[in-house]
Amino acid sequence: MIYCNFVKFRILSLHLKKHAIMKKLAILLVFMISISALAQDKILPKDIQIKTAVLAAPEMYRDAATVLGYNDEGKLITLREGTNGMVCLADDPKKEGISVACYGAELEPFMARGRALIAEGKSNEQKQEIRKKEIKEGTLKMPSEPSMVYVLAGEEKDLNTETGELLKSRIRYVIYKPYMTGESTGLPTKPQTPGMPWLMDAGTHRAHIMITPANK
Repeated sequence: MIYCNFVKFRILSLHLKKHAIMKKLAILLVFMISISALAQDKILPKDIQIKTAVLAAPEMYRDAATVLGYNDEGKLITLREGTNGMVCLADDPKKEGISVACYGAELEPFMARGRALIAEGKSNEQKQEIRKKEIKEGTLKMPSEPSMVYVLAGEEKDLNTETGELLKSRIRYVIYKPYMTGESTGLPTKPQTPGMPWLMDAGTHRAHIMITPANK
């Protein structure tokens, strides 16, 4: 009799545990769906994405820049074709904060290849190694002249989603040219005084000069 009660108790315990696990899985599924829906809700209208994206560029380039942004499904598409050789990238709605960037069109193959590799599930280290190999082999082209990148960042609470205006922001300037070295440029290869240019990834395929204005 005691044994039978024990067996019944074990069966009941297993049933309760299974029920608890199923309940947790259901909650997790609802949570994931909610997160996905929230990300899609954050996708701004096309015109607002464009207005915010071009804030990273100098004013003289904003009106005729190509703008890449997101459709209702969250896929990166061309929102506007430009004519002046400047490409601007809208804020990624899946990431925290606001970050937009603009750069010369000759740098787009390098940037696009990086995005494609990340979409394939490659790690940042794998992305760098693959691009390095492709640049060395000549299958991935890099600009022959120094190429500028403007990166503008801010907080979501400071973005006016009706006008595309970012009330507070900070900017960073990046100049790409493969295989620059400290010796060839005279730049330090580590950050020094706030606002002072320095060379990151010196001597590599992704060598670039970093210029981050000091906070006022």
